[in-house]
Amino acid sequence: MFNSSGYNPDVLSCIANLSSDEVFTPPQLVNHILDLLPEELWSDKKATFLDPGCKSGVFLREIAKRLDKGLEQQIPDRQKRMNHIFKNQLYGLGITELTALLSRRSVYCSKTANGKYSVCAAFDSPEGNVRFGRVEHAWENGRCVYCGANKENYERGGELESHAYAFIHTNKPEEIFNMKFDVIIGNPPYQLSDGGFGRSASPIYQNFVQQAKKLNPRFLTMIIPSRWFGGGKGLDEFRGEMLNDDRVRKIVDFEDSSEVFPGVSVAGGICYFLWERDYKGPCEIVNMHGGIEAVSTRRLNEFNTFIRHGQAVPIIRKVLSRNEKRMNEQVSAYKPFGLRTYVKPQRTGDIILHWQKGEGPYKRKDITVGVEMIDKWKVICSRSGHEHAGNPGSDGARRVLAKTVVLPPGTICTETYLVIGSYSTEEEAKNLLPYMKTRFFRFLMSLFMYSHGITKETYAFIPILDMTKRWTDEKLYKRYGLSQEDIAFIESKIRPMEANDE
Repeated sequence: MFNSSGYNPDVLSCIANLSSDEVFTPPQLVNHILDLLPEELWSDKKATFLDPGCKSGVFLREIAKRLDKGLEQQIPDRQKRMNHIFKNQLYGLGITELTALLSRRSVYCSKTANGKYSVCAAFDSPEGNVRFGRVEHAWENGRCVYCGANKENYERGGELESHAYAFIHTNKPEEIFNMKFDVIIGNPPYQLSDGGFGRSASPIYQNFVQQAKKLNPRFLTMIIPSRWFGGGKGLDEFRGEMLNDDRVRKIVDFEDSSEVFPGVSVAGGICYFLWERDYKGPCEIVNMHGGIEAVSTRRLNEFNTFIRHGQAVPIIRKVLSRNEKRMNEQVSAYKPFGLRTYVKPQRTGDIILHWQKGEGPYKRKDITVGVEMIDKWKVICSRSGHEHAGNPGSDGARRVLAKTVVLPPGTICTETYLVIGSYSTEEEAKNLLPYMKTRFFRFLMSLFMYSHGITKETYAFIPILDMTKRWTDEKLYKRYGLSQEDIAFIESKIRPMEANDE
């Protein structure tokens, strides 16, 4: 209906998301992604495009607009041009029956490709080139061999969605359309519940990227969570592949996901990338925050985690150049004393258990892990931050650390906490705490934090120092020869913490 105010919004920019895992892509963002591709593609009538995870059809729709304009001189007749583009150049796989219908509606202007109102007159079938066929998971030992879905959660009757996405539930993706593609593009589903404790979920977006590479397109571009940069359950292999792949030409990274998906919070942010089959070289990295961009060009594999900000690279180099031992060697693994989160104090005991609701007695004889730490002074830190610990605030700065506590000898803790250091003297433990609260320490932690979770690897860049000394930012900046520019960058990213802050 005509809007007298002159504002006629695109329905695909207003549509509600299916869930935080299946997020519709705004048309404006799609066009920024399409701008990564070479201009000559839009006037190539043989170029083929595949979206393997269609939700709204917006990628195919916006590609069609560009091809319509680019092929105008080669195919002057508008209907012939439309028929050629939709029949021979654009292909999609719906992630559900509903999104396949929605995608056909936005691509062909009809929920059936051969319908009366379809803008393409070349199709005999109602699905056209936007397909959806129900696929079932392949169960083995309670998990899907393709996506890792938990059988208990996802073995469903035919009336419910299986969430077994066709593109990643095959060893031969080339047989889906029996053709090669110049461009594979899209915004794949991000995760599936894995049946773990609470709202535990496993990422699946990496499966779409890896499967797309098997098809060896000229160009691959997808928008995915940035968590793969330095964390994420089951993403170590994928991270290694991406960091060592010199065909990744460009990454555009948003620390705050709401800048690209209004109203959607994706911990660690969102990025999109361009992978180019025939390119080999460094990657251009664009960091976006609050509409301001910072650009750097570098190899992705200098470190075993992706360094989001180019300004951080010289700081890391200066710190690592001293070849000091690093704190991931001393920080405990999960369950430092073998106790799960839900373990509570016992009725009686000869040591004290520190758990998420306070303290209480526990029997020493029941502890078989971390026994060597029981009678030492310990500094513990909660494994997951409060809501502002991992994510930047409106000023782009983070707090990083959540609750930190010094525990005396004769104490233990549940897996809610990591033991950051254990010492023979109270002085050393009490000096570790202010070291941890320096902006320097928390900045080096933040380079591994793309979610609220903290692991021992979060401490992999932080040097182990003499804890008989009390360290301050000023002493640390001087020790590592940081420039004023380095210091300004650290302090723009990390909020100060007072000595009495937990």
